[in-house]
Amino acid sequence: MTIIVKAPAKINLVLDATAKRPDGYHDVHMVMTTVDLADRLELTELPSGEIRMNAQHAYVPNDERNLAYKAAAILKEKYDVKTGVEIFLEKHIPVAAGLAGGSSDAAATLRGLNELWQLGLTLEELAEVGAAVGSDVPFCVMGGTAIATGRGEKLEKLVSPPPCWVVLAKPTIGVSTADVYGALDLNTAKRPNVEAMIDAVKDQDFQAICQSLGNVLESVTLPMHPEVEQIKEFMASCGAEGVLMSGSGPTVFALTEHENRAQRLYNGLRGFCNEVYVVRLLGENH
Repeated sequence: MTIIVKAPAKINLVLDATAKRPDGYHDVHMVMTTVDLADRLELTELPSGEIRMNAQHAYVPNDERNLAYKAAAILKEKYDVKTGVEIFLEKHIPVAAGLAGGSSDAAATLRGLNELWQLGLTLEELAEVGAAVGSDVPFCVMGGTAIATGRGEKLEKLVSPPPCWVVLAKPTIGVSTADVYGALDLNTAKRPNVEAMIDAVKDQDFQAICQSLGNVLESVTLPMHPEVEQIKEFMASCGAEGVLMSGSGPTVFALTEHENRAQRLYNGLRGFCNEVYVVRLLGENH
């Protein structure tokens, strides 16, 4: 039996870090939503009981370092599942991009295995398992739009933002999330207004959403990688209504209500970077 699952990317509309935690993570306060750029996973049951990973991507590991593999292993052990699975991963989300591609793959694996192994778990129960895999996995299990606190695993559902075009551009660099958080100085960093974003999303006010975009991690990544700042400036100069770096970067996204403007952004950005995408906001729960 084979199950096919989609793993959509996420963007942070607003990301603030409020304090350093004793466990080395940061407490965060953010609003996340999904976009229509997705990896595709095929999960095939194996009677042997082993977990096999087949990513076919130069920068994606095929062992326990892969979050999809890790998610399968944790779920299998927790519920004492005797059969195994082969995970075939078709990668479309850029790697090390601040778009939670690995976390979304893990979340899709949990959702798919819940069906394949007939576990009958709720999304909330799967999200709890996902928290052991990574901070973004619970959100990716649930999908949609949410306010996230704690280290990102505590979620409160939020209405989806109004539909719009999203242009994603990733420069040819990778950014370590751990390094970015490690260099974050909460005393000097410019902090976004999370409550303003929550109100803007609830009010379905697109302009207010664009004005409330903010990411405390830009204070670290932008000085470290000037090309990220250049992409932001180019997007703004092309008339994007809102521009922000997603997660720890280096991907930058632009929001626009106009398809022709999204296409113009895409065409112009192709000169800056190879990985450019025009997609729509998803914002729907799984």
